[in-house]
Parts: sequence; C-alpha cells; structure tokens
Amino acid sequence: MKTATFQRLFGLLLTLTGVSQIPPLLVALYFKDTSFEPFLISACGEILIGLMLFLPVRSGRIELRVRDGFLVVVLAWLTVGIGGAIPLWLIKQPHIGAVDGLFEAISALTTTGATVLTGLDDMPRGLLYHRAQLQWLGGIGIIVLAVAILPMLRIGGMQLFRAETPGPMKDSKLTPRITETAKALWLIYLVLTAACALAYWLAGMQLFDAVTHAFTTVPIGGFSNYDSSLAHFANPLIEIVAMLFMVIAGMNFALHFLAWRNASTQGYFQDSELRTFLGLLGFFILLTTFEILRLDVTQDIGHALRLGAFQTISSLTTTGYTTDSFYLWPGYLPTLFLILCLIGGCAGSTGGGMKVIRIMLLYQQMVREIKRLVHPNAVLAIKLGDRAVSDNVISAVWAFFFLYAACILGIGMLLHASGLDVLTAFSATIACLTNLGPGLGEVGPHYGNLSAFAKLLLTFAMLLGRLELFTLLVLFTPGFWKD
Repeated sequence: MKTATFQRLFGLLLTLTGVSQIPPLLVALYFKDTSFEPFLISACGEILIGLMLFLPVRSGRIELRVRDGFLVVVLAWLTVGIGGAIPLWLIKQPHIGAVDGLFEAISALTTTGATVLTGLDDMPRGLLYHRAQLQWLGGIGIIVLAVAILPMLRIGGMQLFRAETPGPMKDSKLTPRITETAKALWLIYLVLTAACALAYWLAGMQLFDAVTHAFTTVPIGGFSNYDSSLAHFANPLIEIVAMLFMVIAGMNFALHFLAWRNASTQGYFQDSELRTFLGLLGFFILLTTFEILRLDVTQDIGHALRLGAFQTISSLTTTGYTTDSFYLWPGYLPTLFLILCLIGGCAGSTGGGMKVIRIMLLYQQMVREIKRLVHPNAVLAIKLGDRAVSDNVISAVWAFFFLYAACILGIGMLLHASGLDVLTAFSATIACLTNLGPGLGEVGPHYGNLSAFAKLLLTFAMLLGRLELFTLLVLFTPGFWKD
C-alpha cells in the first residue's frame, strides 16, 4: 500500500474521530460537567491533525489489494480506538491512566463491554455518552461507515468490507454496489437504534439513559451508566425491551434488510441459522430458570424466569448486560454463561463469539464423521437449509475453531502466569475474546484491579475477537509483508 493511501485514510479517520467527539462535548456542556474541556481539546486536536494529513493527499484514486484491506482495517480500529482514548486520558476527575483509557476505549469500540471504571453512577455525563457512542460506532464497523457515507475516500471498498465484516457476509452483498450495501446496513442500524431508544424511554428510562442504553444494546455492547447495569432500574419492562432488542441485534442483519426490502417476514422463518439461534435461546432459558429455582437463587418462578431469560439472552448474544451478580450464583450456571458466549450470535449480526452458523457446521461435521465409521463409502453432504456446503468452507471453520481454542489457551496461560488465578485468567480471556465483557472471579464486577500487562493483553484479545482472529493475526505472518 502506498504511503499516500495510508496517509489519506489515517487522516480521514482521525478527523472523523475528532468530529465524533463533538456530541459528547455538547452533552458535557449541557450538563455542565468536568469533561467539557477534555473533549474540546481532544476534538480540536484530532480534527486539526487529521485535516493536515488528509488535505495534501485528498485527490487521486488508488485501488486496494485484498492484503491492503487487512492492514487498513487493523490500523483503522487502532486509530479510532486510540483517538477515542485521548479524552479519557485528559479527564482529571476521575483520573484514568494510559492503559486504563486504552482498555476502556477499545472495549467500547469492539463492543466488548469490559470496564475498568467504578462509580459510574457519578461519572460525568459527557464521559458516559462517549463510552456509549463508541460502542454504537463499533457495532457495525467503522470501515463500513466510512465506505457507506464517505465516497470521497475514493478507495476500493470491497476489500475493506470483506476484511471487517464477520462471518459468511464477507462474500455476499445485499445490493450490487458495496456502498449501497453499507448504506443499507447502516439504515437498518439507525432505525433499530431509534426504536430501541424510544422503547426504553416509554418503559421508564430518562431520555439520556434511554439514548445511551440504546447505543449499547443494538451494537450488543453492554456498557451501562450504572455499576449495577440494568439492575439499577429494577424495571421488568426495561428488561423486556433489552431482551427484545438483544435478540433482534443478534440476528443476521441481511435478514432484516431482506424483510424490509421485500416487505415480508418469510426470510426469517426460512433461515436455518436463525431457527437454531432461537432454539438455543429457548432451551437454555428453560434450563437456567430450572437451575435458578433448584439452586435456590430465588424461589419465585416469575423472578427466576426473568433472571434466567435475561442472563441467557445477554450471554448468548454476547451483550454483557446483567440484572444480578450472576458470577456469584452457585453451581455451574456462571460457567454455562461463559460457554454460551463462545457460541455467540448469528453471522452478520453485531454479536461476538464463534457465531451460530459455525457451531452448526461443526456439529454436522461431527455427525458425518460418526456416520462414516459405519458407512465408510457413503457420500454424505453437509447442508445449510437446501444448500450443500463445500469442504473448503468446512476446512475454514475447523481452522477457525482450532485458532479460537489456541487463542483461549495461549492468552489464558499468559494471564495465569502473570499472577491471576485460573478462573479469573480464563474467564477474562473468554469474555474479552468473545466480546462479552463480564467474567468470573476477580473480573466479575470490573477489570480495574488487573495489572497493566493483563489489561494490554486483554485489549489485544478484544481486537482479536472483534476482527475474527484471521484479520489481525495475518499481519504477524512473514509472508504478509512480502511483495
């Protein structure tokens, strides 16, 4: 990739990051809190430096290669993440160190929801809005946003879209042009966010809370303005709204687009991944409700159903909201929720994890291998709906699964070696790699007590999970840098 291309993209992203800090600046001004000056300095500085980089090289057209797409995506996420951390570093009260600020910003941008901050109830409103907005921007992808609304970038977009978009949507477009595809996704995203904010407000939230929680529900991020998360409201209607939109956001956005374009919901019923996703939700809601009653977390059936349904949906979609300290629940329930976040939402959703479609393919491959033991000469196809899946896709899924497991083991062992107990080390790894957020053990309530090394390693894990491993790890291969 030529230097001018990198400079143009970096300058534009830095400028946009500065512009994105104007809304939290206005929020801070409205509420007269202490975050106004840090956001003003950060926004002006980033816009000025970004324009100085962008304007001299704004003309010209350079098409990116696929390899360049991977590099641009990673650099873009780092640029926006670091840019989003700058106002956190400048805020004097509360004091947020360099590592903590980077951790919080990357956690927000990757929609992980792991936080190092405590005392959220009394935080400056500008800071709370900034965290929520970062999650909202990260939910569907900074690169998709740039390709959708900034055609003046004049850089071929399909390579970036494939590198950033999770799951099978990498090789499919909802519309013939990539720009139109990205616009369609963002239109759906905006409509869902507005609907979610309105529903929260009608359910009893104040307007500020309704908007910021919509910003963290639709991207399946899980940041809240309160230390106790949604338990702060103690409102069943708010929990129902959250569960509804977590499920909607956990679906493939292509299904939402097709339903809107065709004015028909038929596509939802025909999608095998969605049926599996909803089936898993139903099964584990019943299981967790039964276990909550059996383990005497509560003896009220209605309350048990609320707890079980909310935590199951939050975990399977990798949102990370909580209505109770689930990490303190007895038995195997806390471990079960970690297993659910490994599955994750549907491909093409804002959720994390390995994605339901990959779990389906792995299951079918396992069944096929068992059948081959009995019928070694049989020709057995793996299908999704009526479509046969090629062996190349199955091989890629197995490679992804192996790499996912290797990352969990490697990062978990490094954290354990740094002094964390086994439960904290591996639950933190899984929670950050799947972009869930809350973990078990020491990181149940927050991540603030971890060492700087642990926070930086988990920041890397969050980026790994958001970019689905290969996009980031390919940069560490020697062949990537050879012409």
